Amino acid sequence: MPNTADLKIKIFADGADYDSMMKMYAEPYIKGFTTNPTLMRKAGIDDYEAFSKKILAAIPDRPISLEVFADDFATMEKQARVIASWGSNVNVKIPVTNTKGEFSGPLIRTLSADGIELNVTAILSLEQVKRVTEALDPNTPAIVSVFAGRVADTGVDPVPLMTEALSILRACPKSELLWASPRELLNIFQADKIGTQIITVTHDLLKKLAQVGYDLDAFSLDTVKMFYNDAHASKFSIKC
Repeated sequence: MPNTADLKIKIFADGADYDSMMKMYAEPYIKGFTTNPTLMRKAGIDDYEAFSKKILAAIPDRPISLEVFADDFATMEKQARVIASWGSNVNVKIPVTNTKGEFSGPLIRTLSADGIELNVTAILSLEQVKRVTEALDPNTPAIVSVFAGRVADTGVDPVPLMTEALSILRACPKSELLWASPRELLNIFQADKIGTQIITVTHDLLKKLAQVGYDLDAFSLDTVKMFYNDAHASKFSIKC
């Protein structure tokens, strides 16, 4: 049976709810945090800078990824430099392209060469991994976020793709591969098995960690009891 104690991969909590982030911060196994404008919008955040500085003040000792949201590269660069100035534990998230599909390589190259630690996000193909690796400064730490969950959503097994991505990233020894958008707890163990350095996991999925290693026969019985109790609570009946 799998055991969380055997995991080598770093688990980052993914979300934008302050209270939930504080609960995750209290857990030693949470090694960092990721968020994005979509998660912030869902959480009702209306002041990006104020919220970002609030979580950075509360979590000063673990990496936190904060994303630019401009669509032209000149403004992206300005935003990236401002965000990087907010804390030494910031990874500035740069999307692999803008909304026009234009590759962010020149911006990645400039920022990485200047020592800004990036999290290049929304990557779904090996060609994108190759181009990003070529743009990163090998002397500057970075995170390369491949959305393995979205790859799986297309019917493609993400494990071979992520294995090859790790091979490509060897050209940048200070960069780490992040398995993004996992769909089930099993993905943590799949990512760990192939040597992925980081996986970002939502708070809802993290709640399932308590089930790791649970006896499957006992789990089966729990499921039967759930069906039975719900049927009786609903007062269902069948005339026999």
